[in-house]
Amino acid sequence: MNTNIASLNLASDDVVNEGSTSASDILHVEHSRLVGEVRVSGAKNSVLRLLAASLLTSERIVLHNYPASLLDAIVHVGMLEALGKTCVVTGDTLTIEEAAVPPSDLEWQGRSIRNTLLILGALVARTGAGSVPMPGGCDLGDRKTDLHEMVLTRLGARVWYEGERLFAEAPNGLTGADIVLPMRSTGATENALIAASLARGTTRLWNPHIRPEILDLARFLERMGAKITVYGQESIEIVGAEQLDGIVHRVMPDNMEAMTWLIGSVITGGDIEIHDFPASDLEVPLIFLRESGAKVFCAGDTAIVRSGRAYPVEISTGPYPGINSDMQPLFAAMGACARGESRIVDLRFINRYAYLEEFAKMGVASDVRGGTAHIQGTSAIRGADVRALDLRAGSALSLLGMVAEGPTRISDAWQIERGYDQFLAKAKALGANMQYGG
Repeated sequence: MNTNIASLNLASDDVVNEGSTSASDILHVEHSRLVGEVRVSGAKNSVLRLLAASLLTSERIVLHNYPASLLDAIVHVGMLEALGKTCVVTGDTLTIEEAAVPPSDLEWQGRSIRNTLLILGALVARTGAGSVPMPGGCDLGDRKTDLHEMVLTRLGARVWYEGERLFAEAPNGLTGADIVLPMRSTGATENALIAASLARGTTRLWNPHIRPEILDLARFLERMGAKITVYGQESIEIVGAEQLDGIVHRVMPDNMEAMTWLIGSVITGGDIEIHDFPASDLEVPLIFLRESGAKVFCAGDTAIVRSGRAYPVEISTGPYPGINSDMQPLFAAMGACARGESRIVDLRFINRYAYLEEFAKMGVASDVRGGTAHIQGTSAIRGADVRALDLRAGSALSLLGMVAEGPTRISDAWQIERGYDQFLAKAKALGANMQYGG
């Protein structure tokens, strides 16, 4: 790949070291007000799936609106290159080409991401076998691989573990089948779509998790040659193809990035315009945000956020079109800045409240009772040394740092860069007092 973090249009003090604990991995944030314009980049939760699906074809794949500085995308491109793909980034366009059929085994010594499970599905569908390192990603509690194993097994593969690797094989190819998911799983839905696109016959996936990123992947695969019909949240029908074609595709905008700038504007008393704002994908979250003090006006693909005041929030996460689990740390940051108590229930990852211990270091009182997080809003948020436990916790802490009195130092801030393209450069362009350093 002809780009890396240091070659992006960032100043040298904006560069992070992935996974390090060095001084350059500490993000300094001071009191700020967000003002100006920002454009939302391509979505992390879409582009990683598209990169995995690129393994299904030998033909050229071109992705526009590619989030080139996003660390998880950089890791994934490295994995593609380890499998023999050639990946070239030019501006916000990624071109993927192939000289030979990829090997069945992904040999990778770098940081792992959860998307290795989708790479496994693509490899066994394309080559009849696959093995990948066990997945990484954010530690959100109990995130097993059993649903992925079930999907591949139902399609005719044998799946097993050896040490820290997951294997699958289907020497005679995959065969379409009826698959019933016991719970709505984003990852299992994606793996079923990818693997079934090269399976013989028809696959019917029942109880899928339909969300914008899933629909983007379905469109991508359909344009490559699979026949896919989505019957709402009931089922997806996939008719596999003998081979899939290369295509040119634009990555959808990132709704989590859009939410981050929106909430950042509200709690800092900001005044911003967000371009490429995916309003249709955020219909339900926008209802709660407006009821919680956000003054948001949408016109076409632009959202205008005027100075508002945060009110307490009371939300429960759930499948799309509800509030995604990824969003709850951002809602928690908004609640921390409100007057009164906010309540958050996460129905998917019941242990995803560890970031509240970091909030406490900044003066935000909270407790978890019966699976519900109770957050006491305060106007006395103070700067502190905190840690980004995961991607979304890190972005929530960066927002609190903008409203805190005194400096905030966020260690393990590379986590934020895993899911945000040009996060620091965009934040600084909006007026955030933020930089990496010791």
